[in-house]
Amino acid sequence: MGNYRFIVSGGGTGGHIFPALSIADGLKSRFPDCEILFVGAAGKMEMEKVPAAGYPIIGLPVAGFHRGEIWRNLGFIPRLIQAMLKANRVVKDFKPDMVIGVGGYASGPVLRVAARRGIPTVLQEQNSFAGVTNKILGKKAAKICVAYDNMDRFFPAAKIVFTGNPLRKGLSSITPKSAEAKEYFKCPDDRPVILIVGGSLGARVLNQSVLANLDLIRSSEVLVLWQTGKYYFHDMEQQLMNNPVSNIRILEFCSRMDLAYSLADIVISRAGAGTISELCAVGAASVLVPSPNVSEDHQTYNALALVEKHAAMMIKDSVAITELIPAALNLLKQPQSCHELSVNIKKLATPNATEDIVDVIEAILKPKND
Repeated sequence: MGNYRFIVSGGGTGGHIFPALSIADGLKSRFPDCEILFVGAAGKMEMEKVPAAGYPIIGLPVAGFHRGEIWRNLGFIPRLIQAMLKANRVVKDFKPDMVIGVGGYASGPVLRVAARRGIPTVLQEQNSFAGVTNKILGKKAAKICVAYDNMDRFFPAAKIVFTGNPLRKGLSSITPKSAEAKEYFKCPDDRPVILIVGGSLGARVLNQSVLANLDLIRSSEVLVLWQTGKYYFHDMEQQLMNNPVSNIRILEFCSRMDLAYSLADIVISRAGAGTISELCAVGAASVLVPSPNVSEDHQTYNALALVEKHAAMMIKDSVAITELIPAALNLLKQPQSCHELSVNIKKLATPNATEDIVDVIEAILKPKND
């Protein structure tokens, strides 16, 4: 097999970065001699996470377009022009055989340049509601790997391949209530556990929901694993020091999500595509609080896709502070409902997503001589 060269472009959040790294690992497994270059957004999380995973990355000077506050877009066009020029140089110098876009600010310039140069592109659309950039990029893409049904609303049906979203490592086989997980989180007994996941950066309303219900949590029989995110951790930690609750374990970031999922009877989280894929994989009874601060309100569509299949509960962001924790505690008192949610969400898992995406890529590649 010849020495293929791939560019993987996108990022901005863990929901884009972890699938991108999974795809890269899958490509390395399939094509051991291939070269992979990541292209991300300068200053975003991928500039740290990708090198830590062993891959080179180049950052583009890109940022999102603010629809609500137009004045914040004064630098948008100059940055976009700079990003297009830099993307052109990167593609010209690296000479990829294929460019894979996983969503995020940086994928637009790189995939546009690749398509213009006649280099095949593959999109990995993680959400149930495609963003503006991916809808445009989809017109030129060779194939579009999706994780939800009815995506022909956004893309040409002939280009769509249902693969699901790739998972981060370590989530393919979870042992419920493992001894290792109990020791890791200092949970010696078999009390019910609620895991609250705000993402790597955190989710303000989830944290506010905990703070507003400390007395309710304190009087319950549950253990709460509370991942605040790095933006909020120190403030939340201080609040908890001022009002201690012995059955809360507060975390800035959870590096062992496999163990957290092992313990959790219920998971409370946002409704990002990557998180939902993980919840499906581990069969977690889930209460989803879609973020209203994302493009095209795609998290609400992600959550509704599960709610319609009786595979998750949804609480609106606007009422979460008063309703979320009581709803989760009430759900814990209904083991049959928890079981049904767990069984139904597990049916939506796509454990072979990475391999299926690599299959799509391999089918498009032009054969290379050894």
